[in-house]
Amino acid sequence: MLGSSKAFSGIAVKDLDEARRFYGEALGVRVEEGDMGMLVLRLGGDRPVLLYPKPDHEPATYTVLNFPVDDVEATVDALTERGVTFERYEGTETETDEKGVFRGGGPLIAWFTDPSGNVLSVIQSPGLEG
Repeated sequence: MLGSSKAFSGIAVKDLDEARRFYGEALGVRVEEGDMGMLVLRLGGDRPVLLYPKPDHEPATYTVLNFPVDDVEATVDALTERGVTFERYEGTETETDEKGVFRGGGPLIAWFTDPSGNVLSVIQSPGLEG
C-alpha cells in the first residue's frame, strides 16, 4: 500500500544553525531551507532527510543515519580533517582501530555524532545504496 510513497526520514536537532554548518560544511551534504523553518538534507539520489528543531531534544542511543561509502578508511580520514570525531563504544574497544573504524565483523563502519548528539555512521556497504 505504501510502497510507492515518497517517504522521508526526519531527525530532531537542538540547533538548526549548528546542524546547517555541520551537515553542509563538515559532511559536505547539500542542505536546503525547508518549510516552517526546517532544513532538508539532499542525499544521494536526491533523497530528502528533514532536520527539525527540538530544543529539549534527547538523542537516540542508536544510529539514525548511515552513509554508505566506497572506502570507509579514506572517508574517516577526510572527515577527521574536517573536525569530525569518531566514537569508540564500550564493549567494542578491541575491534575498533585508532581511527574509530569498527572491524569486529560485518562491513567496516565508523560512528560519529552531529552537534545534537545524533549517532551517524559511514559504512562500507555496496548494495545498500540502491
